[in-house]
Amino acid sequence: MISREVTVRSSVGLHARPATFFIQKANTYKSSIWVEKDERRVNAKSLLGILSLGVTEGTAITLLADGDDEEAALNGLTEMIENGFKID
Repeated sequence: MISREVTVRSSVGLHARPATFFIQKANTYKSSIWVEKDERRVNAKSLLGILSLGVTEGTAITLLADGDDEEAALNGLTEMIENGFKID
């Protein structure tokens, strides 16, 4: 299992549309992936879980991944967050 802290810079945070893009990207990986905020951990492939975190602009979150493609998963999701949740 590996983890990485990322700060969300998007003005809308990780809500509705960006969360959908994030989840779609997370689902392209076989690894189990979680998002952690303030010691609360949710499945990165769950819309309700992601939205329940209430991630706003400037919030630091921790991404965790466990599986065969864990490094690729964290790299891909980190890049998406840093690019403002733009899709490929």
